[in-house]
Amino acid sequence: MSNNWEMVIGLEVHAQLKTTSKLFSSSPNLFGSEPNENVNFIDSGMPGMLPVLNWACIEKAIKTGFALNFTINKHSVFERKNYFYPDLPQGYQISQFEFPILSEGYLDIDQPDGSTKKIRIERAHLEQDAGKSIHDIDPKFSFIDLNRVGTPLLEIVSYPDLSSAEDVVNYMSSLRQTLMYIDVCDGNMQEGSLRADVNLSVRKPGGELGTRCEIKNLNSFKFIRQAIEFEFQRQIEVLEAGESVEQNTMLFDTNTGETRPMRSKEFSHDYRYFPDPDLLPVNLTDEQINQIKPSMEELPHEKMNRYINEYKIDKDISKIIIAEKENTVLFEQMINESDVAPKNIASCLVGDIFAFIKEKNTEVLSLLEFTKDITDLLKLISEDVISNKAGKEILPQVLEGKGKPNELVKKMGLEQVSDTSELEKIIDEALVGEEENIAKFQGGSDRVLGYFVGKCLKSTKGKGNPKLINKILLEKLKIINGKSLIFENCDKINDK
Repeated sequence: MSNNWEMVIGLEVHAQLKTTSKLFSSSPNLFGSEPNENVNFIDSGMPGMLPVLNWACIEKAIKTGFALNFTINKHSVFERKNYFYPDLPQGYQISQFEFPILSEGYLDIDQPDGSTKKIRIERAHLEQDAGKSIHDIDPKFSFIDLNRVGTPLLEIVSYPDLSSAEDVVNYMSSLRQTLMYIDVCDGNMQEGSLRADVNLSVRKPGGELGTRCEIKNLNSFKFIRQAIEFEFQRQIEVLEAGESVEQNTMLFDTNTGETRPMRSKEFSHDYRYFPDPDLLPVNLTDEQINQIKPSMEELPHEKMNRYINEYKIDKDISKIIIAEKENTVLFEQMINESDVAPKNIASCLVGDIFAFIKEKNTEVLSLLEFTKDITDLLKLISEDVISNKAGKEILPQVLEGKGKPNELVKKMGLEQVSDTSELEKIIDEALVGEEENIAKFQGGSDRVLGYFVGKCLKSTKGKGNPKLINKILLEKLKIINGKSLIFENCDKINDK
């Protein structure tokens, strides 16, 4: 909301499908190859070359249908979308219009108050991507890279149910997460694997929908937020100046943080859709659809609920773990390999292990070979062989493959002192001359206990078992017959 205006947003998200080859040709579906390396006669639009549908793309679409609560349409049709693409040699885009493969789905997103909001999704259809025009190599000429031509896309079109930049980022984040979990898209926004066209209009609360402008090809959450906020204010200023918003396709300038018109926004009839005569309609059977379902992996919200209910992990920590699918692979391998409490594993993962990954700029899955060592280390901590502090010192070396936990404990001299008689001597000596603080404790000051524990740990050079020290201290500070045992011990020490 701003000056009694509200924004209304619908998204068109283009998800690049994880397939070996392209949508209608056998060319490799790869990012980062040399220009025009992954192009064959079909991609380059040579006369007489006929497209052949890649069935793996249909399977990916069906998986998306299950994950996003879509109706999976048994009958869908590929059509030609006609308008000029300088980097699409055939002169039209093969897409789906009247009969998409998926229709009427939804995705729930989190709200700040802890509730969820249902975002309705109108449709999802398969289409081929265009190539790439490059304008910054030469001052006079543009260059064309056709590697991306024919890359399979699933365009997911929402209803205008989003009402803030926060809503859009939450929706995009949840959608990306879901598509990655089911192995449909790699979610790499920097490489263009997932990008959004934002259709935004403004209106008075509850009023008629305004004229929308479409901001094209946003490929980061940061840019999505910036583009929405700028375009929202721009349209308000236009309307408050007594002018009308023109229906345009906009570009977002990442350097200035501003949107600017690219071309007048077309209507669907401008594209002159008609069924592609070279491609048969896709007619699916119940058997073909249902055989995909067993291959569906656990979805993010299902996994989070399992972590909370089965492993008793806090919701906030569960959210951090499920944020990326790789995190869950590492987490669940550690659980399966040991009897360490899942809560302890989760705490270590989101704390020290994630900090190590960030510092070393390493991949989460590169630590899979060390999961047994990590859980062995956690077991040493839980069994009081070493302190939590010592565990933090050893963990980086374990993650770098520099040794097994038991070996490192001995090598670094970090084994915890848990001998009761030895700790009692240390505690008695640490409390000599502390009558004033002992009296404070017995008068109700709990902070003094922490002081005593710290003093004892210092005497053991950090190797003393803090739990055992704490326990022995409490026992010694109990009052029996009106006199503290600790005073008796202090007298004995003073006598010596």
